[in-house]
Amino acid sequence: MAPLWGAYGTNPNLDLSIEGMRSQRFSVGVFIFLLIGILVFSGIIYAVLRGPHAPKNIKTGEKYMFAAIIMGVLGAVVFGAMQMLSGYLF
Repeated sequence: MAPLWGAYGTNPNLDLSIEGMRSQRFSVGVFIFLLIGILVFSGIIYAVLRGPHAPKNIKTGEKYMFAAIIMGVLGAVVFGAMQMLSGYLF
């Protein structure tokens, strides 16, 4: 007797239950929020470092702050790429 999930050639990883569909919507929402966060923090970096009121000399604490923001943005980009590539998003 063939198992139900493979009887008609369906993917065993495809979850069409209510919980699975809700999880899919949640995953898309997290990804959209991630993209908005990347855009906002990239805008902050650009506005402060390259904008019309950019300081001539950056203090040590500001360097650490911008390094942390840039690392966070890069981490968010990697997280988003892994989320898309692993198949949990679309």
